Amino acid sequence: MATEDPTSSIPSKRATSALQMGPHKKASSSDPLISHRRHFGRTVFALCNYPSLLTNGILRLEQMEETPLEDFSAENGSEEEILHVGELVGKGVSGARGDDTKSLKSAILDWISPKGAAIQPPLHRNSKIDRGFNHELTGSLLCPAGLDWHDAEMRENLRSGEISVCGDQWPVFLYANHIYDAEDPWCGLLRSRLLTCAYKHVFTSPSSVDKDPKATRSGNARLHGMNCVTTASIAYIATQVRFALSSSSVFSRTDTSTDSETFYHSLLDLFEDPDESKEVTELLIWWNRQVFPTSSAAKRPISTNSALSKIRIKRLATKHAADSNVAIAS
Repeated sequence: MATEDPTSSIPSKRATSALQMGPHKKASSSDPLISHRRHFGRTVFALCNYPSLLTNGILRLEQMEETPLEDFSAENGSEEEILHVGELVGKGVSGARGDDTKSLKSAILDWISPKGAAIQPPLHRNSKIDRGFNHELTGSLLCPAGLDWHDAEMRENLRSGEISVCGDQWPVFLYANHIYDAEDPWCGLLRSRLLTCAYKHVFTSPSSVDKDPKATRSGNARLHGMNCVTTASIAYIATQVRFALSSSSVFSRTDTSTDSETFYHSLLDLFEDPDESKEVTELLIWWNRQVFPTSSAAKRPISTNSALSKIRIKRLATKHAADSNVAIAS
């Protein structure tokens, strides 16, 4: 499957350091930048112009550290080398996305198949032409939340393109049990089993999807010391699943039929909205419990009547008593 190289004329504020290697060094299997740039796209930012990202990052460092850009470039590489590193990062991100797109194209059919039954009519694993709104099952999952897929006229309008679906019209598969509550649109959002299956497939290993790890090599998360979910990684997986369900054969940011870039950015915009911070924090806790249950980020409640809970209760009582004595004395 072909995958376009991620480029954009709009610099992004989502950045990280990637200037630790000489850009003209021939890449090898041990080159750490190969692995890091693939992980960057999956967990930090998947769709941007990476040379522009690095250039703007250096400009930001100049502002923060009051170091002239010329001094920074002289010590760490020329402008040409910085652009070259950015291009390498972009290729790594694109390569990882292409691998995930290819892998999920087939795997997703196993996750959407009715329990104990086959998909009817059958969907091909190596072709997507019959997916999207062309098929009853994938169409019902891609149907924008708030629209009624069971309405015959609605289905036909979606299939014919008379109803154009923009990237910010989120599909119902994002919701737990594929149920959307118009009165409470946060309810179940980004908590579907389909998303967690895809996330585990990409980050922990394909075998971990069924909670029976059989992989002999470390998954992407472990290779990078990743022990908690990032908001960008959720948006990335949601974008991948949406594309896997669609009938499009080539992942393209400029494809108006999938509008993947708008979809991805709309999720990131939600995550970065300060007014949604409480819901986003709760969402991340939920995700960490699904993917990294032993991590501290999962924040599981302390078991009732455990020794730890007793210690915490006693410490809290002691603190309250001490505070009360101070108040009385004053």
